[in-house]
Amino acid sequence: MINLHSAILGEGKPLLILHGFLGMGDNWKTLGNKFAEAGFQVHLLDLRNHGRSPHHDEMNYEVMANDINEYCTLNNLKNIFLLGHSMGGKVAMQAAGTFPDLVEKLIIVDISPKYYTPHHQQIMEGLATLDKAKLTSRSEAEELLERFIKDDGTRLFLLKNLYWKTKGKLALRLNLEVLNDKIEEVGKALPAEINFEKPTLFIKGEKSGYITKDDEDLILGHFPNTEIVSIPGAGHWVHAEKMPEFYSEVMRFME
Repeated sequence: MINLHSAILGEGKPLLILHGFLGMGDNWKTLGNKFAEAGFQVHLLDLRNHGRSPHHDEMNYEVMANDINEYCTLNNLKNIFLLGHSMGGKVAMQAAGTFPDLVEKLIIVDISPKYYTPHHQQIMEGLATLDKAKLTSRSEAEELLERFIKDDGTRLFLLKNLYWKTKGKLALRLNLEVLNDKIEEVGKALPAEINFEKPTLFIKGEKSGYITKDDEDLILGHFPNTEIVSIPGAGHWVHAEKMPEFYSEVMRFME
């Protein structure tokens, strides 16, 4: 059993938010505060091997879904709203299908139940270089990472994983070795037997290729009570790129 790290904001109906691959709960802090102000008790979780949560050699959607169930048991949470982005969306799908009595409503952000080919090689290479370097400043880390990742937004997102391990020495919070080793697990399809019949919302970025028209039948096969919404002008980071539109869609669904 793993005791997941979380930040809890506000009071009210429990809303659990699960970040994507190489992310952490803190990525959702701005939106988390907005949901808390709207009357929800928001739980920003760090999934295993990410953020401040414990490291473990086992890493697949089944064990990560169990982590969510155990977290809810420990915190006495019932009838939760569960939201997940990308890898966190797959964890949320697995958790809702495995523990349907736990989840009242499900929100999946820019990921489909299908198999995805591993596509983070460049990023993993950049992070491995950071991991080996003796970093003494964040600007040094950014300069190093820029050789691998040209996109500013992606770089900033990844650099959030750095922390001061000792005075004058930066390190990564991620369990890079296991994440590299289990990268094939991240792309895995949702098992055929997993389904969830309660209200579900899939939100996709219009410019993102993660959910296509062809995926809609597959989504409805697993989640028959689903609404699929596309947010204009947004890519895969739909919640960050189009925050007001994303927020209003999620609030409409939750209310």
